[in-house]
Amino acid sequence: MENNDFKVSVLSSGSGGNCTYIETPEHKVIQDAGLSGVRIERLMHSIGKDLNDVDSMFVTHEHTDHAKGVGILARKYGMNVYANQETWDAMSHKIGKIPVEQKYLFGADQTEQLGDLDIESFSVIHDAAHAQFYNYHHNGKSFVIVTDTGTITDQIEGVIRNADGYLFECNYDPEMLMNGDYSYSTKMRIQSDTGHLSNAEGTEVLMDVMGPQTKNIFLAHRSHHNNTKELARLTAASIMKENGLGVGRDFQLHDTDVEVPTDLYTL
Repeated sequence: MENNDFKVSVLSSGSGGNCTYIETPEHKVIQDAGLSGVRIERLMHSIGKDLNDVDSMFVTHEHTDHAKGVGILARKYGMNVYANQETWDAMSHKIGKIPVEQKYLFGADQTEQLGDLDIESFSVIHDAAHAQFYNYHHNGKSFVIVTDTGTITDQIEGVIRNADGYLFECNYDPEMLMNGDYSYSTKMRIQSDTGHLSNAEGTEVLMDVMGPQTKNIFLAHRSHHNNTKELARLTAASIMKENGLGVGRDFQLHDTDVEVPTDLYTL
């Protein structure tokens, strides 16, 4: 029987670092490397996978929690690295030299074809040089990652509608944020159109875009100062149930963590 499995594991997600593993029969890739190379190696081993088998990395933007380990992994494992020009320019001085033959320019609103895996890029609104995220397609299924944005446009919703799986931002709880010890300017930045989505905002977008194909939703990029795993899940589940959605029946909500990877799920 032909193996058409499309597998994902959220190795790390949160304000302290981000990295996601995606696998098809022909390709093994990661999105972002926002931790040290050693930590990502350990996370991969904990799900029974090896970075030696990863052929490509897709970078969303230059912020440290997404790009910290890009250079070391590229050099050590010979991965091809894909990012748009603005991100390359902004992160080059942080990640060190990467062999030119491993550097690929991947602009927004384009599709990169890697054998049995198509990767569709789209811009988001965030306070980075040019943040872009990706919709991964394999064998009629899709997996969307959206974090690090304060606004979701109609254009983005069109690109990400009715995916089989979502890794989606539920960054902060507004009450925790406003009562916390961040400066006023930082609080305003987080809540702004170029900042992040709250638990409720992320959930509202998910309800707009998810469809009958959607079976797995990973609540992602949680702030360690302004959110909790339980609060993010409770907020999302409560809003969805109030709107008649079959949480736990028609689809599953999954927690993510900076330190502990999720299981390897088949979409």
